[in-house]
Amino acid sequence: MSTTKVDYEMVVGLEVHCQLGTKTKLFCGCGTDGFGAVANTRVCPVCTGQPGVLPVLNKRAVELAFQAALALDCQLAPVSIFARKNYFYPDLPKAYQISQYEQPFSQHGKLAIRLKDGERVVRIHRIHMEEDAGKLVHEIGSEVLDHSLVDFNRGGVPLIEIVSEPDIRGSEEAYAYLTALKEVLIHAGVSRCDMEKGEMRCDANVSLRPRGQEKFGTRAEIKNLNSFKGVKEALEYEFRRQAEILDGGGRVVQETRLWDAHRMATFSMRSKEEAHDYRYFPDPDLVPLVADKAWIETLKAGLPELPAAKRARFEKDFGLSAYDADVLASDKDVSAFFEEAAKGLAADAVKPLANLVINDLLGKLNAEKQSITQSPIKPAMIAELVGMVQNGKISTKGAKELFPKMWDTGKAPGVLVEELGLSQVNDENLVRTWVAEALDRNPQAAADLRAGKDRAIGSIVGAVMKLSKGKANPALVNKLIKEAVK
Repeated sequence: MSTTKVDYEMVVGLEVHCQLGTKTKLFCGCGTDGFGAVANTRVCPVCTGQPGVLPVLNKRAVELAFQAALALDCQLAPVSIFARKNYFYPDLPKAYQISQYEQPFSQHGKLAIRLKDGERVVRIHRIHMEEDAGKLVHEIGSEVLDHSLVDFNRGGVPLIEIVSEPDIRGSEEAYAYLTALKEVLIHAGVSRCDMEKGEMRCDANVSLRPRGQEKFGTRAEIKNLNSFKGVKEALEYEFRRQAEILDGGGRVVQETRLWDAHRMATFSMRSKEEAHDYRYFPDPDLVPLVADKAWIETLKAGLPELPAAKRARFEKDFGLSAYDADVLASDKDVSAFFEEAAKGLAADAVKPLANLVINDLLGKLNAEKQSITQSPIKPAMIAELVGMVQNGKISTKGAKELFPKMWDTGKAPGVLVEELGLSQVNDENLVRTWVAEALDRNPQAAADLRAGKDRAIGSIVGAVMKLSKGKANPALVNKLIKEAVK
């Protein structure tokens, strides 16, 4: 960020819209699989607001919304109310959105985020349910239209809006918050959070204040943020924009701004609306939502292990470093793969397994832009590979050679070792013969070693490995060399 006249602190609150993982919409039976489908093929009289229709609340959507609240340590309201949020958008055919206002279903949660200097907690102000709007289309293929088309496939898709308190300080913290939130929602089974399909979107409220000042500055809301990278870049731009205004003696205006990722800048969209502008009132077609205590206890009991608890368990039970545990526990499918592979392995084999998964497997998957569920190397195969190194059947170098062949062929390591002749030699008599020959061929190194210069062993080991064509067990080689020079 550029130098400013005053040391400003950025204050950020995030509003995250997350699509719930239901098969049907919030108030009707239309499918939620409209992304990429032919326009207006997932619609009915209810979600297009035809006269005389009545909404029926999707129980599964409520269940997933409550799971999200429980996973984020929120307080569930005994009774919540659906309200009509009135405004006109051409992609909202009813001219109002069914949402929640004065009585949301949950409030007062928290989420721990991981930063370079430790962990801190961001408070969650509220979570409420609402339906999504449709989508305006302004171009078809390469043709830019002089009019708008509307696709109602998304209209009525169930969302939760997760509103944080203004506890976030800076773009890095915002990125960390969104990353942690996505992990929790996916682990809890609430949503896939696929941002490319619009299943997770974010609006950011950002203001500046001199560092040390308690009073908040005037905030601007930034919309159109559909990637974590976009959130980070938009906040950094907005910091510079607002700082320049304040340094020049101007006043930041409360407004809604759009982020343009191509121009890397925000632009004014409209003056910021207040709640009264929407003329909220309880929806007369929907009864109050009651949080049944017995049902809530069932949901609590059914919550899966969340990322923070999983990281702590990986460190405690497997002896992994904080970094390794973080990488393996952050992704639900990666952690499941790792735990499946770790079954039956000795305790001292788990760290090598973690290294292989993190460095080799995830590295290859990232390069191929694939998820771990698409991996041709399965948990049992990678566990077998680690086990073969641990029991001395192959060397670490041999494992490195095997890995790409396992990826290319999908064959188990045991099969490939036989096919390629990569078995490690553990025959003491044969290895002792190679050691003797290596010592004879390297008299100076042998003399240095006998004189107590331990670094000289490297030359002898290298000579043995050359004689064995890389097949001698390195641990056995070291042992027999030390025995031979005594």
